[in-house]
Amino acid sequence: MATGAGDGSISVFLADDNVIVREGVRAMLVREADLEVVGVAADYDELIAGAVEAAPQVLVSDIRMPPSFQREGIDAAKELRKRHPGTGVVILSQYDDPEYAISLLADGAAGYAYLLKDRVAEGDQLAQAVRAVATGGSMLDPSIVESMVKPVTEEGQLTAADEDLLHQLAQGRPMKAIAVTEGTTAAAVSEEVERLFLRLAQQASAGVAGSLRHLRLLHQAIVEREEQGDALSRLLPGGLAEKLRQEGRHIGQSETVEVTVLMSDIRGYSAIAEDAEPTQLASQLNTHRAEMNRAILSEGGTVMQFVGDAVMAVCGAPFPQEDHADRALAAARAMHGRQEAVNQRWKADGLPPFGIGIGLSTGTAAAALLGSEERLEYTLVGDTVNLTQRLQQWAEAGEIILSHPTYEALTTPVECEALEPATVKGRHAPVNAYRIPRQ
Repeated sequence: MATGAGDGSISVFLADDNVIVREGVRAMLVREADLEVVGVAADYDELIAGAVEAAPQVLVSDIRMPPSFQREGIDAAKELRKRHPGTGVVILSQYDDPEYAISLLADGAAGYAYLLKDRVAEGDQLAQAVRAVATGGSMLDPSIVESMVKPVTEEGQLTAADEDLLHQLAQGRPMKAIAVTEGTTAAAVSEEVERLFLRLAQQASAGVAGSLRHLRLLHQAIVEREEQGDALSRLLPGGLAEKLRQEGRHIGQSETVEVTVLMSDIRGYSAIAEDAEPTQLASQLNTHRAEMNRAILSEGGTVMQFVGDAVMAVCGAPFPQEDHADRALAAARAMHGRQEAVNQRWKADGLPPFGIGIGLSTGTAAAALLGSEERLEYTLVGDTVNLTQRLQQWAEAGEIILSHPTYEALTTPVECEALEPATVKGRHAPVNAYRIPRQ
């Protein structure tokens, strides 16, 4: 079991073969009052032996270190997670190659972060990453996100038009879709594709340098595209990775959306955390988040973020859904059902149950990809979001609180209790809401 750190702080094990880098990172960590370094290592064997013994809440590691200087940090992180599933992992790397991030996120993004060393000293992103992965969150350097959505082609080997055509083919886009993008006909696109492949094939047969490589490149592009899309989609809210590719959205660019926002929170979580062993609590929290994620996705919702023991989700963004209120309510009910099933399993293991309260609110919001060079996130802002948070606070364990606009937007009547109008922080007028009691 994990030894943890004193006074409720987060225990961290640090691995890097460069002593200067290692001590520099240690200095950044120990200046944070809630972080405690409980061990260090300079190679793979030291990392495994030391981290298994210390059982830290978070591992911070370089990628390449002795004995082979390949991907020891990622391999060790995977091994440590097998032995202690609740361990968070922060990988520090000098490489912005998405291949490493894909390897790290192969089994999901929960509890993983990938940061670049040359920017880790900027602001407090290292401390933020450690805190995030300690409770099952994730963080990815924006340059990795950018490389994941760039076309997979070799610079300078093709014309811009050829690169674009290969890029669209690698995405699996049909001829008609490419024709619409290019403002031409499907027949013309088909002829252009045939011309490009014929030229590459002829040159490859004649031994022209680079032509065979181009054909291999297209095949590899398709494979990598799928891998990168899977990894990026695990980190970003559902559908957003594809939306970025299709629309070329930029940081800070926003759009007005009509949505239903969902927020949940674990009731009595602080008391549970006070008595729980940290590694076991992190494992429970990971299980909870995974089940909540499945419940929301099953209704076509989008998980926006996990913050501590809270979950924020939305129906109606990033893509419009006419029945977003119905979907959000169905997701909330599914969340309660899945958590109850998990609680039954935990009861058999002698673990404390989680009781969640959920709030729903419907209205307009501004959706945007916000952040900086240190971190990106897809965010909703506006009164609808703020009201959802307040309504969630009214819900007892097992309950769902609906705003009046949500109640009005439902296409199927629901049995619920009208609450007395009450004021909430940030609003002058009383709020009308409805309670769906525990089933």
